[in-house]
Amino acid sequence: MIRSYLPAIVFVGLGAILGLVFATLNSLLGPKRRRAVRSQGDPYESGLPSQVKKQMRFGISFYLVAMLFILFDIETIFLYPVAVNLKAFGAFALGEIVVFIVLLMVAFVYVWRRGALEWK
Repeated sequence: MIRSYLPAIVFVGLGAILGLVFATLNSLLGPKRRRAVRSQGDPYESGLPSQVKKQMRFGISFYLVAMLFILFDIETIFLYPVAVNLKAFGAFALGEIVVFIVLLMVAFVYVWRRGALEWK
């Protein structure tokens, strides 16, 4: 039973060891400069200013592109299980996948033609 999990255990162990090695090398070889006080003008890691005003608003195009990305990304995940076992599912599954891809492309062309992918 444990033999079936052995490759995964070795992979996780090697990943942990490699992570510890890189963290140790970073602390030993990395720069030792420390900033005493963080200035108010420094941006956050995400690029937002450090003093965000309540009136600051994102454009709707940001949310629209994000939602479209999630939508099309999640839909393409459905292709993976059929691609892995295509021989087991047979020609019917291949036909269904072709129909699925055609519908996905029709939706993509519709969104594209409506201008939802244009960054304004």
